[in-house]
Amino acid sequence: MLQSYLGVECFQKSLASYIKKHAYSNAKTEDLWAALEEGSGEPVTKLMNTWTKQKGYPVVSVKVKDQKLEFEQSQFFSSGSHGDGQWVVPITLCCGSYEKKKSFLLQTKLETQDVKEFSFDSNKASWIKLNVDQTGFYRVKYDEELATRLRYAIENKRLTGTDRFGILDDSFALCMARQLPLTSLLTLMAAYREELEYTVLSNLISITRKVGRIVADARPDLMDNINQFFINLFQYSAEKLGWDAKQGESHLDAMLRGEILTALAVFGHKETLNEASRRFDAFLNDRNTPLLPPDIRKATYVAVMQAVTSSSRIGFESLLRVYRETDLSQEKIRILGSLSSCPDPAIVLEVLKFSLSPEVRSQDAIYGLRVSKEGREVAWTWLKDNWDYIVKTFGGFLISRFVSEVVSPFASFEKVKEVEEFFASRETPAIARTLKQSIERVNINANWVKNIQEDKNLGEAVQELAYRKY
Repeated sequence: MLQSYLGVECFQKSLASYIKKHAYSNAKTEDLWAALEEGSGEPVTKLMNTWTKQKGYPVVSVKVKDQKLEFEQSQFFSSGSHGDGQWVVPITLCCGSYEKKKSFLLQTKLETQDVKEFSFDSNKASWIKLNVDQTGFYRVKYDEELATRLRYAIENKRLTGTDRFGILDDSFALCMARQLPLTSLLTLMAAYREELEYTVLSNLISITRKVGRIVADARPDLMDNINQFFINLFQYSAEKLGWDAKQGESHLDAMLRGEILTALAVFGHKETLNEASRRFDAFLNDRNTPLLPPDIRKATYVAVMQAVTSSSRIGFESLLRVYRETDLSQEKIRILGSLSSCPDPAIVLEVLKFSLSPEVRSQDAIYGLRVSKEGREVAWTWLKDNWDYIVKTFGGFLISRFVSEVVSPFASFEKVKEVEEFFASRETPAIARTLKQSIERVNINANWVKNIQEDKNLGEAVQELAYRKY
């Protein structure tokens, strides 16, 4: 962040001067700041003290007011609570193109900057992006006008992948902290429909899963439309990548193919589920078939498990057979992580029991813990029933994974109380920090659920996004 604000050349020259001045001697933090301050003419000591001598980081809100930009900083918390932290924030911004840049220090809670030199007007192409290249350690919250312009810029490929990633990541964090309505986040996500860059799409996939889980708790009546919207979101990239590797494609394309197909399977995309079933059948008949290379096996296995129920177990039994026949630990881990995605709670319980069996290496048991949203209660009951055995069998790090994977996905205050009561007499130093973090995550989820339930426009917005014609 500091190097980006001062400039690479200035930063390196100042650093070289600092090293030369203190060669063969000791130095303190303040000596480094002094050298950088002398070389740049910027108040580096004052700036960096606000970042190294207090916890946390800020969110910078920006809005248009009378042809000026108004900036306001506040301490950011995922919980949505308020703090009194204040930073000297190196702000970088560009307008309309990366050639038009501006930098300044936000040193107070509230500050206004003139943007006349940028010819900022009513044209949607005249967008403004803060934290250029995401070098600053702060989140950005845009007002509705600026957010609309940025969506236009994303749709029309005006921003770099790094900046597209940053806008999406900040918006999700702000939504979870209840500083941004879910309708705004979903509208922004729609702008990424033709995204093909791995880091951006991978983050988008992760966000859709988290949003899907929280909406399932808050508004289960919207799940069909939410899933359809998410399917629409990944159709373009899925068609571009296809199921089969292409000549000369990058390893990132191979990774992305598997992630997108896995997501489409979880969201219930019929074509993906049918094609996965066809390829899996071919794989069962011939383990060397080119129809199922390693990079799409996880997606195929997850798709197979979506159709498994207590009364239709063939996919489950087939995957267990593959698990038992393979000697590859990576393949065993891949299968374990897929088995637990089944939406049938009874099957999830079988998978959890299997993960503690002698057939599964103790260090691999954690891969079966990331269960479907339908299997959360079963997993929690199973954890309580087997807690004494788990404590005796697994080391500190692995025990903490059991806690985080099973507890964190919940989203109710009742569950917080239940978890606290269970661990009141069972907490150990090995899990103390993880337990505290997991309970905090459940509280955050519960507050987010409550916030979503109060959003009166959500149902209409989701329906529009689900059936929008592109």
